[in-house]
Amino acid sequence: TKIIMKLKKKVYVGLSVDIIHEGHINILKVASGYGDVIVGLLTDEAIASYKNIPYLDYARRKIIVQNIKYVKKVIPQKTLSYVSNLELIRPDYVVHGDDWREGIQKKTRAKVIKTLKKWSGKLVEIKYKKDIPLNSIYKIFEKGSLPDVRRSKLKRLISAKKFIRVLEAHDALSALIVENSKIYEKGNYETFDAMWSSSLADSLTKGKPDNQSVDFSTRISGLSQILETTTKPIIFDADNGGRSEHISNLVRSLESNGVSAMIIEDKKGAKINSLFNNQASSTQDSIKNFSNKIKIAKAVSFSSDFMVIARIESLILNKGMKDALNRAKSYCKAGADAILIHSKSKYSDEVIKFANIFSQKSYAKPLVCVPSTYSKTYEKTLIKSGFKIIIYANHQIRASYRAMQITAKSILKNKRSYETEKKIAKIQEVLTLIE
Repeated sequence: TKIIMKLKKKVYVGLSVDIIHEGHINILKVASGYGDVIVGLLTDEAIASYKNIPYLDYARRKIIVQNIKYVKKVIPQKTLSYVSNLELIRPDYVVHGDDWREGIQKKTRAKVIKTLKKWSGKLVEIKYKKDIPLNSIYKIFEKGSLPDVRRSKLKRLISAKKFIRVLEAHDALSALIVENSKIYEKGNYETFDAMWSSSLADSLTKGKPDNQSVDFSTRISGLSQILETTTKPIIFDADNGGRSEHISNLVRSLESNGVSAMIIEDKKGAKINSLFNNQASSTQDSIKNFSNKIKIAKAVSFSSDFMVIARIESLILNKGMKDALNRAKSYCKAGADAILIHSKSKYSDEVIKFANIFSQKSYAKPLVCVPSTYSKTYEKTLIKSGFKIIIYANHQIRASYRAMQITAKSILKNKRSYETEKKIAKIQEVLTLIE
């Protein structure tokens, strides 16, 4: 007698599962009642396209999901769109919560319905459980982030995103602005991915000149307020890193606090800000000495997640493109994780020329730029040229200085504060800013 086994239906469930909760289990349980559950687990890249990178990477999330009893198989879903996976699997059902009828996933839902019609598949929507205390669950991660988790985020972002957008933060309040600022545009959320701990901004907030008057210990201590209230990765402006024998202590301090990267410039001696026109007294370090600093920093680093980024000052000091490229080659071979090519030109031509040449080299590493002077250049132009990290290095400190200056002068002029009220935050907004 022939025994004909009836094939079970295929059920597709798309999930992020950063922090798993009973809502996820409920969806998977219901889905398993329709057939074999195949979970399309969103990759870090897919999640980063519409919100912050997940706390757990894809590999860890996959281990969790594939050990849930309702799940038959886990495959990567590489985009927010389900279409490619659905056409590959051709499931009988797609199961999802009904919360995606509105918001950023509304268009995704429409495409799922259209795709399923090709083979008479069905969409099953489960009523969204509003009683799940998601705010309480995510609040654990809202303020502060464990050093290991935060430190690893920058490298994960570099792997997951087309480019990393970084904004300067000089205290907890400015860091919260970096953390929470976002706009919804053309179907995407635009956010800042990381924070820049600027030597210039740290000096100004303490009423000191930008010449390393504020030592590393003081600056790292000041980072504690930012670390306690935010979760995004931090890139530390380490000027020239100090003396070679002090590099190891700097790296260990930054790593233990959860900082993701430090940028060191190849100048030596007393600091002169690179944006000053007169660089006559600035001296560039030798390739050998600076490469040695990079080697020391990488050797003492206890985490593979911590990045040492070499900042090349050749274009600032009029040493030319050949010198800049030669240094980039040596610094990469010394172990630098990325290269920052610095320029004070009003135009981006020279950094783009550098990027076009450097990106073709076998030893090339991710490229970083700081478009403070060539601010007319759009991000898309820099990305097309090969830049992976774009740092807006001093804009919050400059904005706050100008706003405070205007407000103070208005009060002096008008002998009252009424004229400033429409130009500043409302008192209630400030009172409820941090809860």
